[in-house]
Amino acid sequence: MSSQSADRGDAYVRAGAIVFGVGALATLVTFVPLFLHLTPLPTAAYWLSMLMPAGFLSALTGLFLNARDQRRRVESAGS
Repeated sequence: MSSQSADRGDAYVRAGAIVFGVGALATLVTFVPLFLHLTPLPTAAYWLSMLMPAGFLSALTGLFLNARDQRRRVESAGS
């Protein structure tokens, strides 16, 4: 296992991707009835759509953590 795959931000990126995917699926499921003129889903279904930006934020946080850890490794190797 390389040191890059052991970064602590990787867990945030993986979890964020999963949460984003669930949110994207929920967004599709909630908007399809509106376009097909069917009965709209309950409000709770629309709240699941908010998982999409939450997953994006989690993945972005993981990327920033990975970048910071990598920068620290480069700086410590140069010293």
